[in-house]
This record gives sequence, structure tokens and C-alpha cells, in this order.
Amino acid sequence: MPNTGYNDKETLFNEFFSIKNDFNVNIRGLNSAENVNFDTFILNMPHPFKLASEIITLDQAALKPLQGVAGVAGQLVKYLNHQTQKIDLLINYIISQQDDEKIRFQGIEFGGGGIVYSSTETIAIGEKLEIKIFLLEDNCAIFCHGEIISSEKSSESYHHKIIFTHIRDEDRENLVRTSLHLQSKQLQALSKKRSQERNPG
Repeated sequence: MPNTGYNDKETLFNEFFSIKNDFNVNIRGLNSAENVNFDTFILNMPHPFKLASEIITLDQAALKPLQGVAGVAGQLVKYLNHQTQKIDLLINYIISQQDDEKIRFQGIEFGGGGIVYSSTETIAIGEKLEIKIFLLEDNCAIFCHGEIISSEKSSESYHHKIIFTHIRDEDRENLVRTSLHLQSKQLQALSKKRSQERNPG
């Protein structure tokens, strides 16, 4: 990523839709003296994260042409979805082993441009970080690098905003897709709640 000002980085963060949602995230500082390029980033990516992303991409490519079909093909889609769910359970278990409690923090917002997480510790603007994002309920686990672009005090913690500096295109797309899916579920839940309030009992 080019050396841009923090206002520009804030703009880049906001280019993508983001959503407030609780999730686990592992944060580890990168050696500031180490010049990590994208090839080195890919080389050091843990294999389970590569595997999870590839499986999600393959599943979506295979099932998309079958959407909306009926009859025997409809039964096939149900069967394939069932098989996909079993694979997702296995992948999520493997990925969950990557979640290191010693460097685990509470994520509070994510999107295609970056994340926001909560910590009781202060951290310097511009700090380079290795990030593991765990949204396992939505079959989304992402390994990436980022940079702190802002830090705000909130009650007894700090909310640190990170912009992604190294992330694969397919992983960014997965985050965007997951954020939109969660927004849809939140809107459905809100609509249901309002309906119940208008029509109690």
C-alpha cells in the first residue's frame, strides 16, 4: 500500500461497507524493521486459512448454477448443501485451533476495508499488525495484515481501527459478503421485532 496520509486511509477504510458485530480476532505486532511484501505475506499465511477460503470459493462456484432449480435437481442441491455443511463444520474446527487465547481480542466492527477491535491497551498509530479474524458462525476466517489508523478511548477500553494492508481479493470479498449477510439478518430481526410490537400476542 502506498504511503498515504491517515485521512486518506480513513477514506480507504470507508470505501467498503462495514457492520458492527462481535467476533474473535487475534492481533500480533509485526517487526517494524521487516519489509513484508505481498509475496512474503502469502508465503507466511497459515495453511488452514488458505484451505478455508479455497473451499468456500469452490462451494459457491459449484452451487451457484444450481440455484432456483426444482425437481430432481432441487434434491441434488439439498444434498450438496448438506455435504457443504459437514465440510464447514470440519473446517471451522480446524480453523478454531488457530485462535490463540493469549493474543485474542474482541472485534466489534468489520468490513472489506478493515476492522475495529477493543483492547484495554493503547497502541501507536501506524503500528503494523498480523491479524486473524474468526467469524466461524458465518464460515469466514481471514488471515491478513493491517495498520492502526485511529484509536479512541471508550469507557475503560480503546477502540482501535485497522485498515488492511495485505489481504487476498477473495478474502476481502468474503468479508464483504459476510457483512452484507449479517446486515440482512439484522434487518429481518428488526422487522420481526417491530411486527411483534405492533401485533402483541
